[in-house]
Amino acid sequence: MATNENKPKYSFKIPHTFVIMFTIIVLAAIFTWIIPAGQYDRVENPTTHKVTVVPGSFKYIESTPVGFFSTFVAVQKGMVDAAPIIFFIFIVYASFYIVIKTGTLNNAIAHAIRKMKGKEQLMIPISMYIFGLAGAIFGMFEETFGFIPILVSLAIALGYDALVGMCMVSFGVAMGFAAAFMNPFTIGVAQGIANLPLFSGLGFRIVSFLVFETLAVWWTMRYASKIKKNPAASLVKDIDYSAFKLNQDDLNAKFTGRQMVILGIVGLTIVMLVYGVLKLGWYIDELAGLFLIMGIVCGLIGGFTPSKIAEYFIEGCKDMVFGAFAVGLGRGILMVMNQGHITDTVVFALSQPLSLFPKWVAAEGMLFVQTLINFLIPSGSGQAAVTMPIMAPLSDVLHITRQTAVLAFQYGDGFSNVFWPTTLLPVICSIAKIPLDRWWKFFTPFFFLIFIVQMIFIAVAVAINLGPF
Repeated sequence: MATNENKPKYSFKIPHTFVIMFTIIVLAAIFTWIIPAGQYDRVENPTTHKVTVVPGSFKYIESTPVGFFSTFVAVQKGMVDAAPIIFFIFIVYASFYIVIKTGTLNNAIAHAIRKMKGKEQLMIPISMYIFGLAGAIFGMFEETFGFIPILVSLAIALGYDALVGMCMVSFGVAMGFAAAFMNPFTIGVAQGIANLPLFSGLGFRIVSFLVFETLAVWWTMRYASKIKKNPAASLVKDIDYSAFKLNQDDLNAKFTGRQMVILGIVGLTIVMLVYGVLKLGWYIDELAGLFLIMGIVCGLIGGFTPSKIAEYFIEGCKDMVFGAFAVGLGRGILMVMNQGHITDTVVFALSQPLSLFPKWVAAEGMLFVQTLINFLIPSGSGQAAVTMPIMAPLSDVLHITRQTAVLAFQYGDGFSNVFWPTTLLPVICSIAKIPLDRWWKFFTPFFFLIFIVQMIFIAVAVAINLGPF
């Protein structure tokens, strides 16, 4: 009698990230044939030069569906449109790669491990709170990409895994960025559009930051403790991380005076980054130049010839090809929707039902809508420019404070930055060599947990009529 014992077992496997993202591009193209085209009027503020939509100006226009060939062209258009971000990623990571090749960061990690012997687990909350504050105060996010391989190496050396190392940087900064209290790229832009005092509501947001960052630390340390006791429980146990591992010679290596100088240059670069962003209005072009200077100077101090520096720069860029292309594919989704003129239609359709609900329900609805819109418009300042001119007047009608509307935008934009595949999440995972499905397995339960916490904060904001305090 035949049995089923020898029949192969089939299990679902999440497709490659590029397959997922191109499928979304195809779906977006199909939707341009189904969803009516529409658009808001836009106006440029003569003082700030920011372009925002005009509330109440939405209108349906002639349909412009995206055809078969144009769907494939959108990939190239997305790459070109996202070029500033793509080349920023290449330059920042490659510059840090040069620093890594000097041995400075490995030796600094080894030195830290020796100093923290017996208290290694404290490095997880310390790192996460530091990066969280960087995201909360001056909107650091992409700038942390160069730190990911460093903390991954550190985590592996401490007996954890690459996922813990990624969390020490990216999870920490993402929670800080989302629950920020002074982020100029989200809160600053949104409050400016809503005509609120800059960085008002500071006290409420500081409490919010402490709660969400602490929850992220708890979630990470909970996972880290589990795999420390049982390495087989690691979600990435089957992946080769030999390139990140420090051998015994590395762990015993002396942290030299030259390497201390190089580490000082890296520290000075971070100080200049903060000053440039907050005081000089720097953005990715200036920051890319700053990191390039850091990489070259550190390479020269490390004893490399100019040609060797160039070789290491190219090696670093090779590691970032996957992440850079993922950014372009993500932008291709938006290019298709914009070409089909359905982005504004979707925003309009999501915002309209909110006016039909009581203010308590509508406020939570704003959070839900902003989270969905972040899939379509992953840029914080870009999302603020499209949604806040709609949400701010709507909050007046619903008798919800504009501060609450900004809070809903801030949460909706920020927390899904490490959930939706159209954000920079694929880049972060590619740097840490973590498959996207493994990150989702780790993060998705936490995402739903903190969504409930976000709803609680929104409810409190409505109850107290959150204002500028």
